[in-house]
Amino acid sequence: MENESKIRVMRLYQILNELSDEEHPISTVELIKMLDEKYGIQAHRITISKDIAVLEQCGVDIVKINTTQNKYFIGSRLFEIPELKLLIDAVESSKFITEKKSKILVSKLATLTSVNRAAEMKRNLCVANRIKPENEMIYYIVDAINDAINQAKKISFQYFEYDASKKKKLKNGGHPYVFSPYALSWNGDYYYVVGYSDKHQKISTFRVDRILNKPEVLQEDSVPEPKTFNVADFAKAAFGMYDGSHRTVELRCDNSLMKTIIDRFGEDVPTKPYSMTDFKVTVEASITPTFYGWIFGFGKKLEILEPQDVKAGYIQQLREAYDSFQKKN
Repeated sequence: MENESKIRVMRLYQILNELSDEEHPISTVELIKMLDEKYGIQAHRITISKDIAVLEQCGVDIVKINTTQNKYFIGSRLFEIPELKLLIDAVESSKFITEKKSKILVSKLATLTSVNRAAEMKRNLCVANRIKPENEMIYYIVDAINDAINQAKKISFQYFEYDASKKKKLKNGGHPYVFSPYALSWNGDYYYVVGYSDKHQKISTFRVDRILNKPEVLQEDSVPEPKTFNVADFAKAAFGMYDGSHRTVELRCDNSLMKTIIDRFGEDVPTKPYSMTDFKVTVEASITPTFYGWIFGFGKKLEILEPQDVKAGYIQQLREAYDSFQKKN
């Protein structure tokens, strides 16, 4: 009898959770009928009232509408509708989550509200030409990396790129990389693992969706994270998360680029006036071709002032690109 009572309370909660909301309250008579038809459980007005009280004592927010026929619905839930819509937008637009996993996640998120409101979860988000990864192991890869970070252990994994025929090609001659993971970083629509690479003998990054299979968590302790290392500062300085020498760089920027500089380096980035039409900014940047490409994208509106060797490197890259263009034309 006691077990039957517990089962009835659980089934009552399932019905209210799945089918009720502010616009779709369920009457006592309807609850009795649903319990009988869906689960073969007998109930009456008094047991429904008592079971509702039990659920409320357990912290379930059940709103009662007092009418000739009392009606009930779940009030506040773990996630509000706008929060669920925001999460669904993030999942659908993510380049980190595969198409298949995106659909599964969205379906699961939709179950966190009533079936009546689940239709509202259909988003009208336009993600033009959004390329989704094909690596279905992504969940398990991230899970293994997190385990290694929490345990302060090294991981071992194979890493791939694509050749000219669009075929996967293992890097490092197919040999596994041994890596001490410090953190996972989201940058430029991709997930990266940041840590110390035994092969490169320095802090490096690997794109998570390019890891071939679930990494092996080794018994060997990770190389300790340097006390001065900050993953947020590292990610801010990196361009496309490519490795390069981290330098302090002074840039001259057109005043119209202030919002762009703040978006890229944060509101705390040091700036000061340079002229009536320009300002100077001092940033920490990883000096790579990607960084130079970012500079080039702004044309005359952005100029490297210091240091001179970084400026010379940019000029050299421009010359090489120009020479290559001249030879082909």
